[in-house]
Amino acid sequence: MARKLRIIFMGTPDFAVESLKSLVESGSEIVGVITSPDRPAGRGQKLQESAVKKYAVSQQLKVLQPEKLKNPEFLTELKSLNANLQVVVAFRMLPEVVWNMPEYGTINLHGSLLPQYRGAAPINWAIINGEKESGVTTFFIEKEIDTGKIIFQEKVAIEEDDTAGTLHDKLMEVGGKLVVRTVKAIENNEYSHTSQNLLFESEQELKPAHKIFKQDCKIDWSKPMKDIYNFVRGLSPYPCAWTEFVNDEKRLSAKLYRIQILDTEAHTPALLSDQKTFLHVATPNGKIAIVEFQPAGKRRMKVEDFLKGNNLEGYTI
Repeated sequence: MARKLRIIFMGTPDFAVESLKSLVESGSEIVGVITSPDRPAGRGQKLQESAVKKYAVSQQLKVLQPEKLKNPEFLTELKSLNANLQVVVAFRMLPEVVWNMPEYGTINLHGSLLPQYRGAAPINWAIINGEKESGVTTFFIEKEIDTGKIIFQEKVAIEEDDTAGTLHDKLMEVGGKLVVRTVKAIENNEYSHTSQNLLFESEQELKPAHKIFKQDCKIDWSKPMKDIYNFVRGLSPYPCAWTEFVNDEKRLSAKLYRIQILDTEAHTPALLSDQKTFLHVATPNGKIAIVEFQPAGKRRMKVEDFLKGNNLEGYTI
């Protein structure tokens, strides 16, 4: 006999919306949605609702937005919802008093094939490291982050021209379906779970996915061109790889969204352009074409659009 599940969903960004939407459309009973508080954003610093909140409100779901997850008032309200399963997608780290509350536990959707790429930026690091496949994993949350027992996994191929953005969208869609499959399996008590410790012999086998900061995103032009290509697409469109073009008087920083490898031969380092249609970077390990970028103080654009009104003559890398 199927269990009657009362579900609390926790999430914040667009990636989480697809899973919540899939659960709603599957007929699951969502008794509450936990998301981040509204935050000021943009030039006007107006309060912005999270993507999850916007969808939850459109579906007339109860929304809670705690500043602190250990707040006694929040914990009392959470308990009063009488949920017996919690589903977490792209949310913050939960204290044990929260994830251990429901009868059937708390499950998480992670954007990698665990135990590989535990951490905050699995999508970025899979592409930066040149992986040919990624995927999504559902697992039960335990004390150590991203280490709980695996329920289901679904693989997704990484194509040569995928970016963090395109892979994000693929995993978001597949992840929504996997969350529903997992919830249905728990509902019908038709699932097993696997300890992640059985899937590797040594910690040295594991590739981490730690959070990426701006200082981590500067391009090292001394690296092999393939590594640079993977680095740029692994950080596009966010947080975005960047570089500096310099002349005797100025430094111009630019975010690179899309590049193309022209060759992997040795060159004297230089910034090459006809000042009309192309912008190439020559390095000791190859040459690339910058296709789409965002110079400081300007919008994201194609190189040829930038060169219509700007000149980089005399600049180098």
